[in-house]
Parts: sequence; C-alpha cells; structure tokens
Amino acid sequence: MQPYAVIDLGTNTFHLLIAERRGAETFLEIHRDRQFVKLAEAGIGVISPAAYQRGLDTLARYRHTLDKHAIPPEQLCALGTAALRTATNGPDFIRDAQAICGIPIELISGEREARLIHKGVVLAVPPGEARVLIMDIGGGSVEFIIADKHAIHWAQSFPIGVAVLYRQFHHTDPILPTEMAALKSFLHQTLAPLRAALEALPCLQLAGASGTFDVLADTIGKEGSNTLHAIASPADFYPLYRHIMRLPQERRPELPGIPFERADMIVVAFILLDVVIQMAGIEQIAASAYAMKEGMLYEMMFEEGLR
Repeated sequence: MQPYAVIDLGTNTFHLLIAERRGAETFLEIHRDRQFVKLAEAGIGVISPAAYQRGLDTLARYRHTLDKHAIPPEQLCALGTAALRTATNGPDFIRDAQAICGIPIELISGEREARLIHKGVVLAVPPGEARVLIMDIGGGSVEFIIADKHAIHWAQSFPIGVAVLYRQFHHTDPILPTEMAALKSFLHQTLAPLRAALEALPCLQLAGASGTFDVLADTIGKEGSNTLHAIASPADFYPLYRHIMRLPQERRPELPGIPFERADMIVVAFILLDVVIQMAGIEQIAASAYAMKEGMLYEMMFEEGLR
C-alpha cells in the first residue's frame, strides 16, 4: 500500500507526516518529523536569508525521506501558511522549493487552514453535542473555529501568530507589565469578531492544537478520553502562566515540558491563551495531538473527491 505524505510549512515550524491508510477512516503513522525553521525571525514581512536557507535545507532533507518511502507525487501535499502568504519573498521560496527540492507547495488561505485544523482536531478530540472553540496558535496566524458534532458554525483566521506578537510587544525579558497590558489591549481589539461570535455561540471547552498546546499537554495535561489529547483546566493553567511570566528566557527551558525552541515566544502565547480563556469563559482545555497536517492527511485519504 502506497503511503501518503503531508508537509506543513508553518511560520515557526516545518512538519513532515507520512502515513498509510488503514480501514475506512483511520491511518497508521509511519514517519513524523518536526524542524524549527522560524521563517519569521526577521518579521512576517520577509524571510531572512538564514531562515530561507534553513527552510530549503529542511525541505531537501524531507525530499530524501519522501524518496526513501517512495511517496508518489499524487499522494504528497505541501501546504504553505501565514509566513509564505505574507512575506514578500514567499513566492521566491515556493519557486525554489519546487526547483531545488522537487516539492510543489500549495499556498492556502487562512479560511482553508482553519477548516483543515478542524478536520484534524476532531479526530483527536471527538466533538459532542456541546459547542467547542477550536484554536490553533501558529507563528504567523491564529485560527479559531466554533463547532459541534454536527457542523462548523463559525471560523476565522487572525494574523496574530506568536512570531508577530513577540516582535511587536515583547521587548523586555521578563516581559514588563506595560508590555503585557499593551498586548492584551491589542488582542481584545483585534479579536472583537471572536468575542461577537462567542456571545452568539458560547463555548465552555477549548480544543487547542499546535505548539503552545503541546506545551500544556506536556506540563499540566492529564489523560483524556483517548491517547490523542490531554485535558487541563484554567485552574491548572494559571499557576504555570504566572510562573512563566516571571522567568527570563534562559530559565524557561528548565521547566519540564518547555522546549528550548519555544522558550522565546511562550510568554506571548500564554498571554494570548489567557485572553481567550477569559473572553470565552473556558472551563476545560483539551490539547489535541492532531492539527492541520492530520486534517489534510484525512482529506487526501478519505475525502479526495470532495476537495
């Protein structure tokens, strides 16, 4: 059976996922790789020469892995997201990825990204009758989806990823109260559409995907109803939140579950999470092991005719 592969070219992190179809609606993971490329280290508007080369080097390594697993071109999908949507040299990177690495990149919209995230998260956190707020914190953008087991009721992508917030607001380490206040004010203003959606469609559960929620799963998460998600409460989150706010960057990786590569931007990510928890009145947090790439994989395997 020929395997499928998805490459997620995120603003901070590139991911490669290779899997085989198993049964009617399940897949078996064969290979998973994560590389912190940090395309937005110089800002979301341009990919720096160093980050550009890191990205191409990562894709060259992924090309070798794809060839090793004999992935046919029709069963490979590489998705470009916020950094490649925004950077002035994003089109150049996409062209070079094809020419140098033989990897064609599909540049997707924030709305398309949100719907793929939904497909991935519901595989890990099965939805119930109650509405859930799904959130994916990326480097360049953050996607929100309000859904239940029957349908997506609202979805929107906001250009407020952690790389963006870090460069705009986090200038002192540890972060100053004035910087924190400015960031929260900006988030409340920017997320006004989310607040309006939550007033119409209240949600008490937050299902989160990607790096920040991986940290929550590794630090305060408790086993959920399956092995693909972990559960935490705001009461679990806030002691860790307050501790992180006080620590300088070099001390944060000393905490179990805080990777060195996320120690710089975890502060603004947690402040964003705090704002969302308070805005929605969240009572339970589920950290999903699946996100956009798993949603894309599911779509390729089981919904190809619907694309």
